[in-house]
Amino acid sequence: MKKLLFLALSTVLLNSATWAQACTPGANFVDSTYGVWPDTTQNFPPALVNVAYSTDLNFKVPATVTAELDATGQFVGSPIQGFTVTGVNGLPNGFTYACNISSCSYAGGANGCANISGTASTAGTFPITIDVNATVLVTLFPGLPPTPVTQTVSFPGYKIVVGSAGVIEGIISPISVSPNPANASITVNGITGGMKVSEIILTNVEGKTIEKRNIGTSTNLTFDTAGLNSGIYFVHVVHANGVEIVKFMKN
Repeated sequence: MKKLLFLALSTVLLNSATWAQACTPGANFVDSTYGVWPDTTQNFPPALVNVAYSTDLNFKVPATVTAELDATGQFVGSPIQGFTVTGVNGLPNGFTYACNISSCSYAGGANGCANISGTASTAGTFPITIDVNATVLVTLFPGLPPTPVTQTVSFPGYKIVVGSAGVIEGIISPISVSPNPANASITVNGITGGMKVSEIILTNVEGKTIEKRNIGTSTNLTFDTAGLNSGIYFVHVVHANGVEIVKFMKN
C-alpha cells in the first residue's frame, strides 16, 4: 500500500453526525504500516447535484514518527499517542462525515474508516481542509517520562467535485502545473474542452493577481515565471462548475 504523510491521514477522521452512514474498516488494509485509501491522487469520487452521495475511506494511523513523517527529524522515533480531528472546512452544503468511532479520536497504530454522505444542491469544486490535533509522546529530558506534545495543524489536498449530469465527466481530470518547482515557466495541464474554462489566474501567496488570462481568446497555457521571486504561488482555473486551485513553488 502506498504510504502517505502521517498528517494527511487526518482527511479521513471527520466530525461525526447522527444521520451519516456507518462504515466498517477494510480488513485488507490491516497489513499496511500506515496509509489512507483513496489517496489525494485518486481523491474522492465525483458527486452530482441533488443526487445522494456516499463513499467510505479506509486509513491506518502509524504507531511512531518516522523520517517520512517529520522532515525536521525532531520527533523521529517518538510514539504517536493519537490524534483527533477538530474541524473540517470546505464541504459542499448538505454533506457530512462520520467516523467508525464517534469521537473521531484514534491511537497510534489503529486502523479505521469514515463515511462521507449527503446531497449537494450546488455544483462546484470544493477543496477540503482538515483541522487536526496530533499528540506525540516526546522525551524532553533523558530519564524523565515522555511528555505528550500536541500540535494543531491544518491540511489541504482533497477535494469533492459536484457537477450536473452530462457535465461531471468533463471536469474530474486532475489539473496540474509543471514543472513544479518552477524556474523560467510553467504549463497548466489537464484542461479539457468539457470543463469550459473561462480564465486562468496566477496569484502570489498574499492573493495578489500576477497575471490573468482569458481562455476564450487564448489557448496558450504556458506562463512566464522567470521574473517571479522565489516562493509559493497559485494557479486558479475558472471553469463551468467552479474554481480549481493548484499550488506551485518558484525556485
